[in-house]
Amino acid sequence: MFTYDRLFIGGSWAEPSDPEPLDIPSPHDRSVIGRAVQARPDDVDRAVAAARRSFDEGAWRLTPPAERIEALRRFNALREEHAEHIAHLISLENGSAGWFTRAGQPGLTRQANAYLKAAEEFGWEETLVPSDPASPVRSVVRREAVGVVAAVIPWNSPFSSATSKIIPALLAGNSVVLKVSPENSLSMGFLAELLERVGLPDGVISVLPADRETSEYLISHRDVDKIAFTGSTRAGRRIAAIAGEQLKRVSLELGGKSAAVILPDADIDKAVAGLRFASLLNNGESCIAQTRVLAPRSRYEEVVSALKELVESLRVGDPGDPDTFIGPMIRPDQQERVRAYIRLGIDEGARLVTGGPHIPEGLEKGNYVTPTVFADVDNSMRIAQEEIFGPVLVVIAYDDEDDAVRIANDSEYGLSGGVWSADEEHALAVARRIRTGTVTVNGASVAFDGPFGGFKASGVGREYGAVGLGTYTEYKTITV
Repeated sequence: MFTYDRLFIGGSWAEPSDPEPLDIPSPHDRSVIGRAVQARPDDVDRAVAAARRSFDEGAWRLTPPAERIEALRRFNALREEHAEHIAHLISLENGSAGWFTRAGQPGLTRQANAYLKAAEEFGWEETLVPSDPASPVRSVVRREAVGVVAAVIPWNSPFSSATSKIIPALLAGNSVVLKVSPENSLSMGFLAELLERVGLPDGVISVLPADRETSEYLISHRDVDKIAFTGSTRAGRRIAAIAGEQLKRVSLELGGKSAAVILPDADIDKAVAGLRFASLLNNGESCIAQTRVLAPRSRYEEVVSALKELVESLRVGDPGDPDTFIGPMIRPDQQERVRAYIRLGIDEGARLVTGGPHIPEGLEKGNYVTPTVFADVDNSMRIAQEEIFGPVLVVIAYDDEDDAVRIANDSEYGLSGGVWSADEEHALAVARRIRTGTVTVNGASVAFDGPFGGFKASGVGREYGAVGLGTYTEYKTITV
């Protein structure tokens, strides 16, 4: 049993305003796996005040970039030392299969290293060459910290979401209040323990598990200068409205309904093997999951058959079992949401290829759903347009390449996507036509040096690498 009876506020553990802990249930069997206190508005006030004080006094903001880089390098090394424990905690509280949580640990290292490299090469201060050689004025351009950052993250990939925000924010010299989901109180409590060991100045970092109401209190706080959010598009619109009214800086990484375009020359077996990960990672609870599979009419039934065989081969069950590929949904309401979408797909007239709304046999005590594939799906159907956030795939037929691009772009979202082809350069040409922030070719992995984020309703702003680091800075020009 894991227990956190205090909150990590301003770099140290403090008594909460509400001492009653929240039970953290297992998605696998709904037993209690831990207890943790939750932050309330009074705790937010304390965390923001500590952040504001630390920023205004400059203990971290005025620290040379090289020293900030070294501190975050120490944090990254600490996290690497405890990678197995982190993976275990996330599997316990999220229901994410062990293969996924373990495989994600090297990705956290690559993400951090990309930020550290960007910080080492970043133009913290540059002198511009005058456009008019006769001008007596020279311009010094500085990149300075924004201020107090409210980083608000979802439950599905807590460590990745947290580090994608706190590492660049801290590298840039900001003070940070990280608001995490109650479901992740255990893994994020351990994150706080690691941050405590780094030895940052007082007030620079807080980690607060809290509900939505407390989260809104944080982002509305008058002493917060920037909001960095990952979550649903609906919540992102609300946050953008608050940020606009208060003129806060804001970056939003939101939902997705990504298309996997299988071109006629693709090796279907290789493409479907790649979709095992691209479409069904993290139990399907992933914003980048390629859950709309676009197949040419000439090979449509071949793709449908291969996906059926794939999905039926996947082990569903205890996330702690090394043979499990898909674990439970995180909460009962998310389980019911996914099952409701499966019923909706049947009602909309899609062909149920495999799966269905039933709970897998023997797993009734947990938040399990049956992985499902729909065929004969029209892109206008709700199951093709709305983010289900579970292991549900829809297969959509297209006539030609222009039709495939049109269908891929016919979505309010634009976060991710994929193209599969035997001709890499041709796949790249198609990828350029898809209106989305990230496109993978033949299942390529994420490159953390490049910017990540969405078009359209999938967000505003970018994360990762130098671009992501830059979102936590303000430009200042000094003319001499």
